[in-house]
Amino acid sequence: MNVLRVSKWTIAMFVLPCLIIYVGLVFVPILVSMYSGLLEWNGIGTSKFIGLENFRTMLFHDPVFWPSVKRTLMFAVFSMCEIPIALGVAILLNRFIKKPNFLVSAYFLPVILSVVIIGQLWKTIYNPASMGGMLNQVLDLLNLHSWTRSWLTDPKIAMYSLYFVALWQYLGYHTLIQFTGIQNIPADIYEAARLDGAEGLKADWYITFPMNIPIFKISIVLAFIGSLQAFDMIMVMTGGGPAHATDVISTLMYNNSFLSLKYGYGSAIAAFLVVVCLVATVIINSLFNKLEKKYT
Repeated sequence: MNVLRVSKWTIAMFVLPCLIIYVGLVFVPILVSMYSGLLEWNGIGTSKFIGLENFRTMLFHDPVFWPSVKRTLMFAVFSMCEIPIALGVAILLNRFIKKPNFLVSAYFLPVILSVVIIGQLWKTIYNPASMGGMLNQVLDLLNLHSWTRSWLTDPKIAMYSLYFVALWQYLGYHTLIQFTGIQNIPADIYEAARLDGAEGLKADWYITFPMNIPIFKISIVLAFIGSLQAFDMIMVMTGGGPAHATDVISTLMYNNSFLSLKYGYGSAIAAFLVVVCLVATVIINSLFNKLEKKYT
């Protein structure tokens, strides 16, 4: 067999342009943001170097910051809890539907829609019954009047209403990922397992899930990191209100940077978010590497 031999310098010449662009678009903004977090700056005028004062204020003196971190982490946990459901839906589609592509595409449709459309749609659904809110109208028709709520203006339940919308929107996305991974598992393995008496849930537990762990990990990482960066849907539906009840890290960063003109403080929050994303990615990868070694 003839093997194409290419020098390391040739490989470097092809890789270097993309590497420079990647570093310029990813790492340089992160470093600039971290430096901006050391400044007292409104984003326009003269800046003043204040060291770690923004970080100290963020961690110890901002009454809104830690509740927003808690909501962000809860958002991430809810999103990860969606992945087993997506895996279950994918298993059912693969096992019981002869031509599942249409259903998979239908589940994926909310992902294609603009977040603005999704946000406006669910704002209308969550409206009070007097304003045409479908959810409250249905509850009234079922004589469940005590269940009607101001879904987006009640601080106790507004965030949970947003969680549900996010789960609804991305269920099809993760179902598609898991469905693709399941279809790549050889059918011969299931046939051999069937001869040994392993069918249904037993086959899923000992074959489908272990062989789909790399794909499962992809969904977990995407769901967790995407939830930490959740911004657009919350801004469309609540803007972080009422009274910061739906503020997450990214909306708090935006409001401080561009509405309150505390660009240095907003950059400090952005730096914190970057660190959390990196730590979360490392932890998730290490956990799934152990799982892969165990089942391998």
